[in-house]
Amino acid sequence: MLARLNFSPNPPPQPSAMQHASNSQSQPLTSRRVAVIGAGAGGLVSARELGREGHSVVVFERSSQIGGTWVYSPEIESDPLGVDPNRTRIHSSLYKSLRTNLPRELMGVRDYPFVPREGEGRDPRRFPSHLEVLKYLEDFANEFGICELVRFGTEVVSAGLVEVGKWRVRFRCEGGDVDDEMFDAVVVCVGNYSQPRVAEIPGIDEWPGEQIHSHNYRDPEPFRGKVVILIGFSSSGTDISQELLVVAKEIHIACRSAKTGFLLAESVISKVSFHPMIKSVRKDGTVVFEDGCVVSADVILHCTGYKYHFPFLKTNGIVTVDDNRVGPLYKHVFPPALAPGLSFVGLPFKVVPLPMFELQSNWVAGVLSKRIALPLKEEMLADVKAFYEDLEANGKPKHRTHEMSDCMVEYFNWLAATCGCPAYEEWRKGMYDYTHVNKRANLGSYRDDWHDDKLIHQAYEEFRKYTTNGRSEDPAHLNV
Repeated sequence: MLARLNFSPNPPPQPSAMQHASNSQSQPLTSRRVAVIGAGAGGLVSARELGREGHSVVVFERSSQIGGTWVYSPEIESDPLGVDPNRTRIHSSLYKSLRTNLPRELMGVRDYPFVPREGEGRDPRRFPSHLEVLKYLEDFANEFGICELVRFGTEVVSAGLVEVGKWRVRFRCEGGDVDDEMFDAVVVCVGNYSQPRVAEIPGIDEWPGEQIHSHNYRDPEPFRGKVVILIGFSSSGTDISQELLVVAKEIHIACRSAKTGFLLAESVISKVSFHPMIKSVRKDGTVVFEDGCVVSADVILHCTGYKYHFPFLKTNGIVTVDDNRVGPLYKHVFPPALAPGLSFVGLPFKVVPLPMFELQSNWVAGVLSKRIALPLKEEMLADVKAFYEDLEANGKPKHRTHEMSDCMVEYFNWLAATCGCPAYEEWRKGMYDYTHVNKRANLGSYRDDWHDDKLIHQAYEEFRKYTTNGRSEDPAHLNV
């Protein structure tokens, strides 16, 4: 994995966040004025890391609250498929019943763990609801004074380099006035779950059925009694399929890889069929799969992921999005020609998000302060070129450039070593792997039926370093 991802196994050690004070006594760090775009989880964590490094931070957030995609809205867009450029826009992709697909022990930042807290509306479950994640982000922002850095109701309309080391950020205020300010650096943290990516299906323009992207799915009721074709069987696809079992007449799942490794209960097998991808659709309402199977369907539900979308970013073509590859980027963060003034936090997917945000933004903060040195531009470009060549040689399509999956731990450890932070702990690796195995074996119940108690105890032993007042007690009672 290390060779394929082109991670250096022994990057030079650097001082960690905990070493900032002693380091600054011997060699003062450079302070920059930094614009962070987005006050979702990535923006909040980035603001904290940048502030800890001594930078002056302004966070731009177009909505009226923090949380980004974790702010649930029952509203859906005017185009349920999400392809009409003139549609009404809804940022959140959450469905009403969503619970995390990772245990809370893995989800928090290192020194502010996501432990159960008392209070009205709190969800103590190990795999809590989206509301609990939002409350954790609010707790985090309050604990570290992030909200005072955020300009709410302020949408960034453009961000571009105007001279060496100076970026102009133009923004629209809540009242409609447009203004601009200068910054030394811009960190893009806008999230990756608002611009739907849909499957291309021959004949779809004449197909009479309904289409919807999972971005606009909120609850299963509209699908009652219908034959549903669900494209994709990753995180949203697996969750939504479980909800549809209760109401749909039939569910046909189209996916590129064999997903029958998920063990389905005998009671639902008669309702669910797995297929290869859709070959075409017809005027009579039928759907033809690549194996020749033909199904008469009412709805096609695209659980096909999202496009990276940065309409505000003005780089004169230096940074592009090509088939969902944002590039060229060194280690998914820095465009070599514009580093360190421009960086991205949160692009990789199939990861544990907040710990990645913490590591990436610690790296960005350290590079901007000159605590950490980047390679030369030519060396970074060569690294990116080698990475792309390795992806191609391994048959990984361009649109999966930022997919981590099995390479996540290597990536996290590369970032940690570069920043001088602790490596990803063994209990975290074990818990991450166990959760995925348990999900495959118990798709409908893995959030409430788990047997990794030893790993949980190890997690809470570590959390005791950071939590007080009993908050770090093992939640053994949660295994119901």
